[in-house]
Amino acid sequence: MMQTEDALLTKEDFAKRTDLPDWLLKEYRTFHKTVTDKTFPCYFGMNGELKGELRYAYVTQDDWSHLPAALKSFLALFKEPNHKRHGLFVFVEPFEIEGLLEDYRQQFWEILQYLHEVDKIEWPARSPRNSEHYLWDFHFHGEPIFVFGNAPAYKQRKTRDLGNAMVIGFQPRTIFEGLKGTEPGGMMSREKVRERVAVWDQLPKHPDISHFGDPTHHEWKQFFIGDDAEPIQGNCPFKHKDME
Repeated sequence: MMQTEDALLTKEDFAKRTDLPDWLLKEYRTFHKTVTDKTFPCYFGMNGELKGELRYAYVTQDDWSHLPAALKSFLALFKEPNHKRHGLFVFVEPFEIEGLLEDYRQQFWEILQYLHEVDKIEWPARSPRNSEHYLWDFHFHGEPIFVFGNAPAYKQRKTRDLGNAMVIGFQPRTIFEGLKGTEPGGMMSREKVRERVAVWDQLPKHPDISHFGDPTHHEWKQFFIGDDAEPIQGNCPFKHKDME
């Protein structure tokens, strides 16, 4: 089993470490090739990968136990005075046979539920527990985090296919300071990225994509969008401990 202090990986670790599984090395190479493509829509992901500012972790199908430690270590980076706009990408060991999008969506929410169940820090009192509230957001270790899933089952939304593994992105809300949905910088950056996404995917913006704080929007639906242009139906799979 991986030591908890080794759970958070850097770009250099993929070249230096000899204890990483072959499937992970293969999936990282695919990830790197994809996000550093000059036409890749997300500037932040591309630049972060090229500059070595992203962080990584991985889980196997039968062991998620070191993920909480990796996420805590990642959040600790933001206590540094001049922190970068880091993002954490977690590689999930591929299924033996590629699944349907719903299979990956189910596992995505199971992983978030697991993180919540082992989290020892309560959410801030002002943060909604009910995912149907427009200001609901996922928290871990006291921090609000935007989480998004990528999986090989995305066939139309190619920007969400980063290899044979599901790849879960974690972005603390603090990295969006100055880039929020209602701020000029945020609106400009968002529109540029969305234009590039539309070119890659050959699909219009997904109807559940918006910005945090939009009263007509449910944040959880943006965490794992559909492979189409249809709104997500049904209830959020995530349940806060206070709602049980």
